[in-house]
Amino acid sequence: MTGHGYLALLRQREFAGLYAGFTLLAGAGTLSGFALGVLVQARTGSPFLTAVSMYGSSFAAVLGALTLMSAADGERPRRTLVALHLLALAATSAQAVPGLPLAARFGLLLAVGFFQSLGTGTRMGLLAEIVPPEGYALARSLMNVTAGGAAVLGFALGGALLTVLTPYQLMGAAAVLTALAAAVVAATVRERSVRPPRRPGLRETWRGNVELLGRPGRRALLLNLWVPNGLVVGCEALFLPYAPGGAGTLLAASAAGMLAGDLLVGRLLDAARRARWAYGLRLLLAGPFLLLAARPPGWAAVLAVGVAGVGFAATLPLQERLLALTPAAGRGQVQGVESAGRIAWQGVGAALAGGLAQWVEVRWAIGALAGISLLVTVLSRPAVVREGRAVAAAARPVTAGGA
Repeated sequence: MTGHGYLALLRQREFAGLYAGFTLLAGAGTLSGFALGVLVQARTGSPFLTAVSMYGSSFAAVLGALTLMSAADGERPRRTLVALHLLALAATSAQAVPGLPLAARFGLLLAVGFFQSLGTGTRMGLLAEIVPPEGYALARSLMNVTAGGAAVLGFALGGALLTVLTPYQLMGAAAVLTALAAAVVAATVRERSVRPPRRPGLRETWRGNVELLGRPGRRALLLNLWVPNGLVVGCEALFLPYAPGGAGTLLAASAAGMLAGDLLVGRLLDAARRARWAYGLRLLLAGPFLLLAARPPGWAAVLAVGVAGVGFAATLPLQERLLALTPAAGRGQVQGVESAGRIAWQGVGAALAGGLAQWVEVRWAIGALAGISLLVTVLSRPAVVREGRAVAAAARPVTAGGA
């Protein structure tokens, strides 16, 4: 890619607005999730509840994907996305109320998670219509990089602000960012009128999901997009009990590694090289976490977590393969389901990590989840390789015809 590729995208008003809204919302989610994790850890001292508070909304995301996702390809995606931003604003504002019971906080967490996958699917469907086909991969890379950057700033800033602010005030700051995200999207993104009429609902959602999961190769791709990531996120969910004074630094290091990996893989590599690197990046994602089981010095733990974060970039080539198998009319739903499953497995990973840490030392729980992530990557590789060959074979006639 040329050095001005991102700038060319940002000159498009609609993309710039969609991107800015996504950035603000990602920052808000990082701040509010970190604040809630700190609050739950202080109140309960439970590794399980702390992990679930930071990533528990992931459980509800899969329910949204199973029931609502066809709305991501509806006639009025802009209105849908703005409404979902406003819902997130209401929930984040409620979390900022000091006297709210923990049960109510977890209820709000699940409610936001339920609609989170629909928001992602709607946003990605809009993205596919706003940017030209040749710019889609670059746009997705920029949004991945931004998510990593927002997490770096959010965790680092959150850790610093908690020295002068309460967790409730930090959640109030997250609510302000969410409100700005809704305003930016409403002001810059136009409604799309080119979509065919659909009747979103449970039946349409199930029909699309059954079609998506109908091929073994797609299931293998989804397995690799969901499970290794989710288990590593489970490792990260234990950072607060693992290093109470340095959790923000560890989380920021992971996000920084993610940002670096997306820059390298998304901008500097072409599609063929991205595909070749996918397996090695998956191994890199989990391998360094095995070091944490040995309780290394703080600087070594931060370095290991940062290096592991680069491995998250394996998601991009796998998403490209999945998109190549997706009809244009269902892009929003397919991308929403992929995102929901990835988010849901983050919740599963957090719950597994927290539950395991109730029985063994936190460092051993981190090592165990990292080892399982590596095992899943290795055992599922043959199916992913077969699907990659099928995608390449299917693309060759299309390329030739287009030429």
